Amino acid sequence: MRCVRLASETDLEGWREAARALLAEGSPPSNTCFLTGTAPGGLFEDEAPPAPVPAGFSLSVPRAFLDLAEQVALHRSVDRFDLLYRLLWRLQRERTLLHIVSDRDVADATERAKNVSRAAHKMKAFVRFRRIEDEGGEHWIAWFEPAHRVLERTAPFFQRRFTTMRWTILTPDGTAHWDLERLSFGPAATKDQAPEGDDVEEFWKTYYASTFNPARLKTKMMQSEMPRRYWANLPEAALIPGMIREAEARLGAMVATPASPANARLMKAVAPVVVRPEPVLAPDSLPALSEAVQGCRRCPLWRDATQAVCGKGPERADLMIVGEQPGDQEDLSGQPFVGPAGQVLDAALAEAGLDRERAWVTNAVKHFKHEPRGKRRLHKTPDAGEVEACRGWLDAERALVKPRLIVTLGATAALGVLGHKIAVTKDRGRPIRLEDGTPVLPTVHPSYLLRLPDEATRTAERIRFIDDLRAARWMLDTV
Repeated sequence: MRCVRLASETDLEGWREAARALLAEGSPPSNTCFLTGTAPGGLFEDEAPPAPVPAGFSLSVPRAFLDLAEQVALHRSVDRFDLLYRLLWRLQRERTLLHIVSDRDVADATERAKNVSRAAHKMKAFVRFRRIEDEGGEHWIAWFEPAHRVLERTAPFFQRRFTTMRWTILTPDGTAHWDLERLSFGPAATKDQAPEGDDVEEFWKTYYASTFNPARLKTKMMQSEMPRRYWANLPEAALIPGMIREAEARLGAMVATPASPANARLMKAVAPVVVRPEPVLAPDSLPALSEAVQGCRRCPLWRDATQAVCGKGPERADLMIVGEQPGDQEDLSGQPFVGPAGQVLDAALAEAGLDRERAWVTNAVKHFKHEPRGKRRLHKTPDAGEVEACRGWLDAERALVKPRLIVTLGATAALGVLGHKIAVTKDRGRPIRLEDGTPVLPTVHPSYLLRLPDEATRTAERIRFIDDLRAARWMLDTV
């Protein structure tokens, strides 16, 4: 048995070099294994390094395999590198292997990649920093136990989000440290190296409790989105059992409380008809576009919105995801898809093997259309005129981002991208080409899943939604 010992648990580059050499030797997967760290080899295993790759040996693999390998290498399974070598070996003879989703090895690798992507998403959601003071001043430290080895992959997200904070994330696999100038990684840590708590934590728990809505409590869904394995390191988790116990009584009290009267001044206010001005030259960069949208007066929606909400993502993204319009939380934060629908979308993207951080996420309409109802702002669907008024901004985003595929969420998004109405439930999952050849894949909006009345229907429709997103990933891999 030919075995290669890799330098670390995530030594993908070492695996690639060794796999190339073993392929050149003709070493079959049945006679090949990969060891990591201090894992002991077997009695009959030969750990001699493979011979150098002979001159003229060529090896080509689809880009989809390289992306898959980057994720599978972070999985905690012992045989992950053996599985990748088996796929690599077979790809030399079966070039379309990755398209056969029913193949055992392909399905296994895809599932492990999903688990890694989900672990990265959970890390972004469940890391909790605690503040200390040291010789460098304010320092934020967090302890986290990821399901898979996603620290180095996910740390740049925290660097972008908390650029002005000096922070450290401790995990059993290693540490990530941002000193306001450079992101660095260090050795594994233990939980006792993290601080116990801070004054900010009590404010956070108060905020978390105040946002709990007993009328929307779905315990099973909550635990699927916030698995118990993470509760030990979440300060707000201590509040959850009590909030669940009190939910029924709080809901009864909410139902019994009379509705607040609508704000008379707002009810009397009537937005004047605004004539859409002539189109203007689109900005030549995404930051300039975002700034320009804030001053948009092409329809009346700007009058009652907090701000315009533009897209977010990399400046060049293969995938563009278009929703309907910002909701209440998006209007306040200025970020797309951060509310309940955004949480559903994030979870579905993770299960479909798509990384939201690599997609451009935006909306067909940039201002929140709503009507006041007491202290609440209830969502209203934008009309065709409002969608048309925003099409110039959406087209400008598409021209700058240059996506290879556009996924539209709901009928309004499809109208904004295509310029005409479609029956989403009929046309979902089937690509429609724009005039420039860019494929558009329609599907339902995540908020549709939240509105479904029973659990069985929600589960079935969620599976269909994830299947549509998987189709999007397949198209990105093949287009």
